[in-house]
Amino acid sequence: MGCFFYFYANLYQMLPFFGRILGDKPKEEVAPMKKFLIVGLGNPGPKYYNTRHNIGFRILDQLATEEDVDFETEKLGEVARFRFKGRTFILLKPSTFMNLSGKAVNYWLQKEKILLENLLVVTDDLNLPFGTLRLKGKGSDGGHNGLKDIQAQLGTTKYNRFRFGISDEFSRGRQIDYVLGEWDSEEEEGLKERLKKSTELIRSFGTAGLDHTMSAFNGK
Repeated sequence: MGCFFYFYANLYQMLPFFGRILGDKPKEEVAPMKKFLIVGLGNPGPKYYNTRHNIGFRILDQLATEEDVDFETEKLGEVARFRFKGRTFILLKPSTFMNLSGKAVNYWLQKEKILLENLLVVTDDLNLPFGTLRLKGKGSDGGHNGLKDIQAQLGTTKYNRFRFGISDEFSRGRQIDYVLGEWDSEEEEGLKERLKKSTELIRSFGTAGLDHTMSAFNGK
């Protein structure tokens, strides 16, 4: 019995050695300051894909394509990940529908242990001309239900948001039809360049910081 105990005790002590031989490496931890949660707001489903209200999803899709990564279905949303200049970017398209976006945002912040200052929410804005980019570190919800729910879930208005202008070219009483309507052909053509500029802004936010990115991209 003593021999068996001695054998297993020594085997247990040698497990780390065998792990190194077989290439079993511990999971690399990413420093909180180098991890970013980028949330695109929108509604799930193909019928909403090309609507103005879903520009947040569209921008994240463009970024994922450029970085050659795919979205996978995970809890409360579609998620993709990539690394750029030593930073880890986690892209989230909530599956909760626009008005309940805060639940997904709060969950992924906690799950990935991401600092609030490293959160960026990408959304549409009726009050900005088409294609205008505006990054801010805090602010009101501006009547946007997605931002309103995020504010309620996080308990603060001090989180970064990237607003993409969709303009307000609609007649009285037609706001819902407008934001849930699809881009016209002229807008769709203009989106090609604006989407690329938007992905540049997101990378800059993660590498150069909020203030520098605001100076470099706001109104551009």
